Amino acid sequence: MEKMKFETPDMAQMNVEKIAALFPNCVTESKAKDGKLKKAVNFDALKQMLGESVAEGDESYEFTWVGKRDAMVEAAKPIRKTLRPCVEESKNFDTTENLYIEGDNLEALKLLQEGYLGKVKMIYIDPPYNTGNDFIYKDDFRMDSAKYAEESGAVDDEGNRMVQNSDSNGRFHSDWCSMIYSRLLLARNLLTDDGVIFISIDDNEQENLKKICDEVFGADSFINLIVAKTKDSSGASGGGEDKRLKKNVEFVLCYGKSNFKAFNPVYGKIPLPQYIKEYNDSGKSFKYTTVYTKLGERTYYKTIKDGSGADILIYKHSGYETKSVSKLAAELNLSEEDVYKKYLDRICTTENAQTSIRTRVQEATDTQDTLYSIDYYPVSGRNKGALTTIYFVGPQKRLINWFNNVCIKEGERVFKKEKVGTLWTDCNWNNVAREGDVPFPNGKKSLDFIKKICSLVTQPNENCIVLDFFSGSATTAHAIMQMNAEDYGNRKFILVQLPEDLDIAKKEYQGNSKEIVENCISFLDENKRGHTICELGKERIRRAGDKILAEQQAKEKSATDKTDLFNSASNKSATAKPLDIGFRVLKIDDSNMKDVYYSAGEISQQDLVEQISNIKDGRTDMDLLFGCLVDWGVPLSLPIKTETIENLQVYNVNDGDLVACFSSDIPEATIRQIAAAKPLRAVFRDSSFKSDSAKINVTEIFKTISPNTTVKVI
Repeated sequence: MEKMKFETPDMAQMNVEKIAALFPNCVTESKAKDGKLKKAVNFDALKQMLGESVAEGDESYEFTWVGKRDAMVEAAKPIRKTLRPCVEESKNFDTTENLYIEGDNLEALKLLQEGYLGKVKMIYIDPPYNTGNDFIYKDDFRMDSAKYAEESGAVDDEGNRMVQNSDSNGRFHSDWCSMIYSRLLLARNLLTDDGVIFISIDDNEQENLKKICDEVFGADSFINLIVAKTKDSSGASGGGEDKRLKKNVEFVLCYGKSNFKAFNPVYGKIPLPQYIKEYNDSGKSFKYTTVYTKLGERTYYKTIKDGSGADILIYKHSGYETKSVSKLAAELNLSEEDVYKKYLDRICTTENAQTSIRTRVQEATDTQDTLYSIDYYPVSGRNKGALTTIYFVGPQKRLINWFNNVCIKEGERVFKKEKVGTLWTDCNWNNVAREGDVPFPNGKKSLDFIKKICSLVTQPNENCIVLDFFSGSATTAHAIMQMNAEDYGNRKFILVQLPEDLDIAKKEYQGNSKEIVENCISFLDENKRGHTICELGKERIRRAGDKILAEQQAKEKSATDKTDLFNSASNKSATAKPLDIGFRVLKIDDSNMKDVYYSAGEISQQDLVEQISNIKDGRTDMDLLFGCLVDWGVPLSLPIKTETIENLQVYNVNDGDLVACFSSDIPEATIRQIAAAKPLRAVFRDSSFKSDSAKINVTEIFKTISPNTTVKVI
């Protein structure tokens, strides 16, 4: 019976497997350090297969820095870590599909490799910007942690792997590049084929990050560089104005995976009076000023064909009437803004559109000042395949563009829709510090900003996963829950955050920053939470989720008239799930298994006597279960049921994806009942069986009753 390995994948060997799939003749076997045979690449043979496409010598285009090779090795190196569930710090642990992981995000990304390979639709990260005062992850590339700590002082008194990356450090840029490079190498594996990663950055490392992303994701995978205005000015004191311009923007790099097609259509909105004023102030004349107060009687005229041979039905209008917005405002004693609100679907401008449809209509109708409309099914564009009506008017049969096609009405206000571009100036950054009802020492991202990013990629009902492995104050989780409440979506989040100690940060920060950290500590004390960044993030998710759910329930309760019902309850599909405002807290820790499990050859016979169990003291059944989920690559958010079979506790993950029983002595009757359920996977303790013959019997039972079940022991 096979044992669980409890070790993250060897990424280097996975890459060898990929090469083997393409060039099997270039892969051979060689002895590893432990004396065992493993697959290895014959580079001479690979060079021959690639011919002249091999880069030789020193002159080739590349971006490098001190420590780059070590960062590659660090990303590929397997680790013996696990994720331990913390039910008491979670919210709705049994039903939620969201995850909050505490620990080093490099280790978290390794632990997620098998379970979430190719399953994450969107990644957003806001890493340290390397301003000279940031604390960054200092990875141990070449020596064990004790030696590294001793030689570099890179860990604090609690063993946290964080260092202050001051600009006096000779490796100022190299440390940062190595830190982000290894994480992006792993993050790429998690993206779906049509997935996208968004990375916030400022101008300190924007250039280097772009080069790293070109290498990791491929230059052809670059989508956009978004420039986001975050504030009017940087620093109330005006510091730095004598040397350079104030900073009031940040950048977002966007890269797609191999099958990325296009962003969802996303629009910004400008209040209509503001839009018209800005348009006129720029010296242009606002075009949407004609109102069709009557469309008249519509009479069938004739049928013509489009380019594909499909029918176009032409109708002629008689008795139609138009007035200008200003004239109608005067007649009705209304403001022009009120006219736009009242007649939004009848206000238009005309366009000399160069289309084959318009040409065909011109040829089939008269040259009089007449209004015509057509019904047809477009073969392309936003209305592809849908019955569509468009209007033409005047001797030249100019195309009528209705104003409501480029506007939205919210309550009593009208906004002009502007398709989002790469310059974002409309995200609300006011009172960001108060969002989520928790303070934060290094500032937060705007909720509006993160929602806008998510809307570019995610759809409400696709059950997609959004990952943020520099989660900070948990704005990403807040944004996902808010979006799901608004459109009854099923997006899920995975957040990862190092539990940075605020007491240590308090010693490092000065002035206003120190005061903010002190406020965070006071807040956590009031709520009886520990002094870490993670506690702030989790508290924000709890508070934001409760508030969002209450608002959603109040909105649905008040939906009594048709308008409210249309805007709220009717948007909820029959298959929509209840709003998920929970999260499972998982904490990265050393393996559940003692060293004897991995290196029995190094353990003496006396040690074996003393260590009857190969499982560390203090580890619960749930710890063991989640260790198995990680090792087997089973998603960590699946529902878990606890059952009792023959007075023994049995865990059933997602109705048979994995069944586990960790009792010390499992009778045959229990094994037969578990096998009868025909699970995909089953796992037991090795010590649950008194002899080798008992284990062989278990194997035979599953072969007979459920031959497709994979059975392992720990």
